[in-house]
Amino acid sequence: MKVSKRILLLAVVLMAMLPAMAQFRIGPRVGINTTSLHFNEKTFDSDNRVGFNAGLQCEFTVPVIGVGFDASVMYVHCGSEFGKDATTQEVKKSTNYIEIPLNLKYKLGLPAIGKLITPYVFTGPSFAFRTSKAELQEFYSNKKCDVAWNFGFGVQLIEHLQIGASYGLGLNKVVNIVDSDHANANIEGKNRYWTVTAAWLF
Repeated sequence: MKVSKRILLLAVVLMAMLPAMAQFRIGPRVGINTTSLHFNEKTFDSDNRVGFNAGLQCEFTVPVIGVGFDASVMYVHCGSEFGKDATTQEVKKSTNYIEIPLNLKYKLGLPAIGKLITPYVFTGPSFAFRTSKAELQEFYSNKKCDVAWNFGFGVQLIEHLQIGASYGLGLNKVVNIVDSDHANANIEGKNRYWTVTAAWLF
């Protein structure tokens, strides 16, 4: 009984200490992204196009266990290039978003060199809200919100610079094909994208 009471007391003390021990940091974040649209019909294809992103990132971390969260508000410019079939001309589109990724992050502390280099992994949802107008509406309709799930990894250098890469798996359809040649087809497109970013946290 005494042992269980001590364990319970220790757990309460740790839970009370965690907020004080946690680190909150914030700073600018910039990067590049490559985006492609994946359709459920092979008639359409999509090629990667390079875009960019910039914004602000905040991070909340518990140093002892290396677990934390990060959240960002990013302006994202992305695009894709695809054609209706082998004989028609390609269609290029670009879309701008305000994106809010929310990640659970784990930092792997390394003895002796932890202040110089710290690897980390992260995962979580992302919510992107379109700010540009829908383009080429005679060919497709563009949705206002894109929801994705991100998987990523990175490295923290000199305790401030974080360089990370992630893959975003689109969860909802972002475009519907409305071209008259495929009026009766249920053709949907979802985003897939790679993102590489650098953030400096204070």
